[in-house]
Amino acid sequence: MNRYHPILVALHWLIAIMIFIGLFMGSNVLSETANTEPQKLFYLKMHMSAGLLILLLMTIRLGVRLFTSKPGTIDMGNGILNKLGVITHYLFYLVVILMAGSGLAIANMAGLPEIVFSGSGVPLPETFDEYPPRIAHGVLGFMLLILIIGHVSAFAYHQFFRKDSIFSRMWFGHRS
Repeated sequence: MNRYHPILVALHWLIAIMIFIGLFMGSNVLSETANTEPQKLFYLKMHMSAGLLILLLMTIRLGVRLFTSKPGTIDMGNGILNKLGVITHYLFYLVVILMAGSGLAIANMAGLPEIVFSGSGVPLPETFDEYPPRIAHGVLGFMLLILIIGHVSAFAYHQFFRKDSIFSRMWFGHRS
Protein backbone atom coordinates (compact mmCIF):
# COMPACT_ATOMS: atom_id res chain seq x y z
CA MET A 1 0.00 0.00 0.00
CA ASN A 2 1.37 3.39 -0.96
CA ARG A 3 -1.34 5.81 0.20
CA TYR A 4 -3.04 6.72 3.44
CA HIS A 5 -6.72 6.01 4.03
CA PRO A 6 -8.89 8.60 2.22
CA ILE A 7 -10.42 9.72 5.53
CA LEU A 8 -6.90 10.45 6.84
CA VAL A 9 -6.11 12.37 3.66
CA ALA A 10 -9.28 14.47 3.85
CA LEU A 11 -8.80 15.18 7.54
CA HIS A 12 -5.11 16.02 7.02
CA TRP A 13 -5.85 18.77 4.51
CA LEU A 14 -8.95 20.09 6.29
CA ILE A 15 -7.16 20.26 9.65
CA ALA A 16 -4.08 21.83 8.03
CA ILE A 17 -6.19 24.64 6.57
CA MET A 18 -8.06 25.13 9.84
CA ILE A 19 -4.85 25.23 11.89
CA PHE A 20 -3.33 27.79 9.53
CA ILE A 21 -6.42 29.98 9.86
CA GLY A 22 -6.54 29.48 13.65
CA LEU A 23 -2.88 30.42 14.09
CA PHE A 24 -3.33 33.46 11.85
CA MET A 25 -6.48 34.55 13.68
CA GLY A 26 -4.89 34.12 17.10
CA SER A 27 -1.60 35.84 16.35
CA ASN A 28 -2.70 38.52 13.90
CA VAL A 29 -6.36 39.28 14.56
CA LEU A 30 -7.28 38.40 18.14
CA SER A 31 -4.02 39.61 19.63
CA GLU A 32 -4.34 42.91 17.77
CA THR A 33 -7.98 43.55 18.70
CA ALA A 34 -8.65 45.09 22.10
CA ASN A 35 -11.09 43.21 24.32
CA THR A 36 -13.21 46.36 24.41
CA GLU A 37 -13.77 46.33 20.63
CA PRO A 38 -17.24 45.03 19.66
CA GLN A 39 -15.88 42.77 16.87
CA LYS A 40 -13.73 40.90 19.40
CA LEU A 41 -16.73 38.75 20.37
CA PHE A 42 -17.22 37.67 16.76
CA TYR A 43 -13.50 36.90 16.36
CA LEU A 44 -13.51 34.89 19.59
CA LYS A 45 -16.60 32.97 18.50
CA MET A 46 -14.92 32.01 15.22
CA HIS A 47 -11.59 31.16 16.88
CA MET A 48 -13.16 29.12 19.67
CA SER A 49 -15.51 27.28 17.30
CA ALA A 50 -12.64 26.46 14.95
CA GLY A 51 -10.49 25.30 17.88
CA LEU A 52 -13.21 22.95 19.10
CA LEU A 53 -13.72 21.60 15.59
CA ILE A 54 -9.95 21.11 15.17
CA LEU A 55 -9.87 19.20 18.46
CA LEU A 56 -12.75 16.97 17.36
CA LEU A 57 -11.30 16.34 13.89
CA MET A 58 -7.79 15.72 15.24
CA THR A 59 -9.14 13.19 17.73
CA ILE A 60 -11.06 11.43 14.95
CA ARG A 61 -7.95 11.51 12.75
CA LEU A 62 -5.84 9.95 15.49
CA GLY A 63 -8.40 7.16 15.89
CA VAL A 64 -8.53 6.53 12.15
CA ARG A 65 -4.73 6.55 11.98
CA LEU A 66 -4.43 4.02 14.80
CA PHE A 67 -7.03 1.64 13.33
CA THR A 68 -6.38 1.73 9.58
CA SER A 69 -3.51 0.33 7.58
CA LYS A 70 -0.99 2.86 6.37
CA PRO A 71 2.05 2.90 4.12
CA GLY A 72 5.37 2.10 5.71
CA THR A 73 7.66 4.88 6.84
CA ILE A 74 10.04 6.25 4.26
CA ASP A 75 13.60 5.16 4.97
CA MET A 76 15.94 8.13 5.21
CA GLY A 77 18.95 5.87 5.49
CA ASN A 78 19.44 7.03 9.07
CA GLY A 79 17.74 5.38 12.04
CA ILE A 80 17.61 8.59 14.07
CA LEU A 81 15.95 10.55 11.24
CA ASN A 82 13.50 7.69 10.68
CA LYS A 83 12.48 7.76 14.35
CA LEU A 84 12.37 11.56 14.37
CA GLY A 85 9.88 11.49 11.49
CA VAL A 86 7.55 9.13 13.34
CA ILE A 87 7.88 11.03 16.63
CA THR A 88 7.23 14.34 14.91
CA HIS A 89 3.93 13.13 13.47
CA TYR A 90 2.67 12.04 16.87
CA LEU A 91 3.99 15.30 18.34
CA PHE A 92 1.60 17.12 16.00
CA TYR A 93 -1.33 15.31 17.61
CA LEU A 94 -0.06 16.07 21.10
CA VAL A 95 0.61 19.77 20.49
CA VAL A 96 -2.71 20.35 18.70
CA ILE A 97 -4.68 18.58 21.43
CA LEU A 98 -2.81 20.47 24.17
CA MET A 99 -3.32 23.72 22.28
CA ALA A 100 -7.08 23.12 22.18
CA GLY A 101 -7.02 22.12 25.85
CA SER A 102 -5.22 25.31 26.86
CA GLY A 103 -7.73 27.30 24.81
CA LEU A 104 -10.59 25.58 26.60
CA ALA A 105 -8.94 26.32 29.95
CA ILE A 106 -8.58 30.02 29.10
CA ALA A 107 -12.18 30.15 27.92
CA ASN A 108 -13.54 28.51 31.05
CA MET A 109 -11.44 30.64 33.42
CA ALA A 110 -12.54 33.82 31.64
CA GLY A 111 -16.21 32.79 31.41
CA LEU A 112 -16.10 32.97 27.62
CA PRO A 113 -18.70 30.29 26.82
CA GLU A 114 -21.42 32.42 28.46
CA ILE A 115 -20.05 35.72 27.14
CA VAL A 116 -19.33 34.63 23.57
CA PHE A 117 -21.99 32.00 22.86
CA SER A 118 -24.82 32.87 25.22
CA GLY A 119 -24.65 36.65 24.91
CA SER A 120 -24.62 37.17 28.66
CA GLY A 121 -23.64 40.82 28.22
CA VAL A 122 -20.79 40.48 30.71
CA PRO A 123 -17.77 42.37 29.39
CA LEU A 124 -14.67 40.50 28.36
CA PRO A 125 -11.78 40.57 30.83
CA GLU A 126 -9.37 43.44 30.27
CA THR A 127 -6.76 40.93 29.11
CA PHE A 128 -6.40 37.17 28.86
CA ASP A 129 -2.77 37.35 29.96
CA GLU A 130 -3.81 36.99 33.61
CA TYR A 131 -4.85 33.37 33.01
CA PRO A 132 -1.97 30.87 33.35
CA PRO A 133 -3.10 28.69 30.39
CA ARG A 134 -2.61 31.75 28.14
CA ILE A 135 1.17 31.30 28.40
CA ALA A 136 0.85 27.63 27.44
CA HIS A 137 -1.44 28.54 24.53
CA GLY A 138 1.15 30.96 23.16
CA VAL A 139 4.07 28.54 23.63
CA LEU A 140 2.10 25.70 22.05
CA GLY A 141 1.18 27.96 19.12
CA PHE A 142 4.86 28.69 18.57
CA MET A 143 5.71 24.98 18.85
CA LEU A 144 2.98 24.20 16.33
CA LEU A 145 4.39 26.78 13.93
CA ILE A 146 7.87 25.22 14.25
CA LEU A 147 6.41 21.74 13.63
CA ILE A 148 4.59 23.03 10.53
CA ILE A 149 7.74 24.63 9.15
CA GLY A 150 9.65 21.39 9.77
CA HIS A 151 6.85 19.33 8.22
CA VAL A 152 6.69 21.45 5.07
CA SER A 153 10.50 21.48 4.82
CA ALA A 154 10.66 17.69 5.15
CA PHE A 155 7.94 17.37 2.50
CA ALA A 156 9.89 19.62 0.12
CA TYR A 157 13.10 17.68 0.73
CA HIS A 158 11.40 14.35 0.05
CA GLN A 159 9.36 15.54 -2.92
CA PHE A 160 11.89 17.66 -4.76
CA PHE A 161 15.35 16.43 -3.74
CA ARG A 162 14.87 12.73 -2.96
CA LYS A 163 12.05 12.50 -5.52
CA ASP A 164 10.32 9.75 -3.56
CA SER A 165 6.81 11.02 -4.46
CA ILE A 166 5.83 11.58 -0.84
CA PHE A 167 2.98 13.90 -1.83
CA SER A 168 1.09 11.06 -3.49
CA ARG A 169 0.95 9.23 -0.12
CA MET A 170 -1.20 12.01 1.37
CA TRP A 171 -3.46 12.46 -1.64
CA PHE A 172 -6.49 10.66 -3.01
CA GLY A 173 -6.27 7.65 -5.32
CA HIS A 174 -5.90 3.90 -5.31
CA ARG A 175 -4.20 2.74 -2.12
CA SER A 176 -2.15 -0.07 -3.66
